[in-house]
Amino acid sequence: MTERLITHLRHVDLAVPDHAKQLEFYTSTWGLTAEHSESGLTFLAAAGTPEQYVVRLRQAAEKRIDLIAFGAATPADVDTLAGRLAADGVQLVSEPDTLQTPGGGYGFRFFDNEGRTVEISADVAVRQHRAVEEGESIPVRLSHVVINSADPEGTLAFYEKHLAFALSDTLMHPRMGNMMWFLRTNAWHHSMAIARGPHPALHHASFEMRGIDEYMRGTGRLLRTGVEKIWGPGRHMAGNNTFSYFLDPHGNTLEYTTELEILDEDTWHPSVYDFTRPEVSDQWGTANAMNEFVASRSFNDPDKGLFVAPPV
Repeated sequence: MTERLITHLRHVDLAVPDHAKQLEFYTSTWGLTAEHSESGLTFLAAAGTPEQYVVRLRQAAEKRIDLIAFGAATPADVDTLAGRLAADGVQLVSEPDTLQTPGGGYGFRFFDNEGRTVEISADVAVRQHRAVEEGESIPVRLSHVVINSADPEGTLAFYEKHLAFALSDTLMHPRMGNMMWFLRTNAWHHSMAIARGPHPALHHASFEMRGIDEYMRGTGRLLRTGVEKIWGPGRHMAGNNTFSYFLDPHGNTLEYTTELEILDEDTWHPSVYDFTRPEVSDQWGTANAMNEFVASRSFNDPDKGLFVAPPV
């Protein structure tokens, strides 16, 4: 088995046609903080994480995922991963080098099997952060990113083979087969998941809240603000985490969550869950039903950034 050199999820970078509108939502409504900003480019931090930023917004003509970034422990691990990917014929976007983003560090970028840009980095400076306080309904950290894939089996194989992601659990449908795969890079149940979809796109980005009370307060705050809720509040079976899904101004799905399961990786065995069983989607039974309307809102628009590296 390939040695796992990825340590954690760092950030997800989004390109949007209306940067100002998106920025206003992510700061004033969602609860992130603009730490670094220049014309049409903003790096957004979550209060409770040492990561320099968890979301980057970039003004662009077309909506897309710019990149998904993961951490490695050392520059040597970055070099090892870059060499391993290149030797396996994976197309590198950039060779390992000093990063020009907040916090610096050492990293490189490559295209995955469907053309998404992925970054791996080490030695990024730690950001000054704080403990999120009781009752404070803002994100602590970026929990996980879920991608839609037109070739989910191929995408699963790519991340398992090249990056040593481990499968935690799978969701299936009796007629449609396997539909979602939860992948981990550490003891958290998943840092990434792959959903079967009509085209490559962002399915959702999820943000961890301090606890159940803060999660519910945040959910209620967005409802009172009039943000469109897609699904929730509820608690999934796979990962045992809570969920409330909302749409940002550009139609990307965002999630508030908490209590994502931490696994004993030495003893964990993946399960296959039939999500037509109501308790699989929502153990509590408090969320609106998962139906075709809910599913279609998470398909998102086809990603315009496949095999096209972001300019920054």
